Order: sequence, then structure tokens, then C-alpha cells
Amino acid sequence: MADVLIALGGNVGDVRATFRKAIANICGMTQAALIARSSDYSTPPWGEQQQDSFINACIEIETSLDPHALLFTLHKIEAKFGRDRAHEQRWGPRTLDLDLIAYDDVTLNKPELTLPHPRLFERAFVLVPLAEIVPDRVIAGRRVADALAEVSADGIFRLADLD
Repeated sequence: MADVLIALGGNVGDVRATFRKAIANICGMTQAALIARSSDYSTPPWGEQQQDSFINACIEIETSLDPHALLFTLHKIEAKFGRDRAHEQRWGPRTLDLDLIAYDDVTLNKPELTLPHPRLFERAFVLVPLAEIVPDRVIAGRRVADALAEVSADGIFRLADLD
């Protein structure tokens, strides 16, 4: 079994409800066990600034799927929730974004998949929820909590639990 970190994001529709359903789909379609789930965070838009704030979260799962099969499944789940990667604006509005952040300690650099995620250490919107669930996890030689300390988390705030 591989220990995998996945980032969730979105800013179109009822994103928090989408997250709940998407996490259930991830676990079901990958036969994965959910190990940890961060809180949801409101985050400023990245890239294209003229859009609604995003909601971001991270999960940790255990799965026996290989990285490529997992990525394929994540893309199928995104499409199920209305994402069309072929026709969307880069960093634009979306219903659901699922990013494979880390897969055990695997390092890959292929056109279709780079592990760990190549922009992880630039993105507070991923590092904040990641630090909530795995602050001491070492990815590419860096502790998540240490990486978070090196970026600005301005404008990011934890949303109240829905329960």
C-alpha cells in the first residue's frame, strides 16, 4: 500500500459538498483507506485573479493503485464533477481540482505526471491544509511545516466545520 497525499480545490458551485462526494469517490474508485482529511480553507485565487476565492483541502489515503492509475482515476472523478481539462482556462474557475501531491517517496518526471507535485512548495493553499494533517512528512527533503513557514499564507483562513 502506498501513502498518498492529494490536494482538493474548487471555486464553482457547492465546493464543500463536492469535496465530500469526491472523497467518497476517491476512496471507492481506488479501494483506498482515508487516513486523514484536513479542514476546508478559503484561499485567494492563484494565477487568474478576477474570480471567486477557492476552497482548498488535503487528504491522505492508502491505496494499492500505481501513480499513473491513480492519476487517471482522479481525472475521471474531476470529469464526473464537471471539470473539462481540455477546454478550461489555466488557473481559472473550476468545480473540482484534484492534484496528486506525493506518492510515498516516489520521484517521477514524466510529461503526464511529476512527483512530488512540482509547484507544491510555492503554494500556501496546498501547504496550509497539508501542514494540518502531515506537518512532519518529508517531501523532496523538506518537512511540510518548514516549507509552509517559508511562504506567505496571507488571505487563507480555516472554514468552520460543517457538522
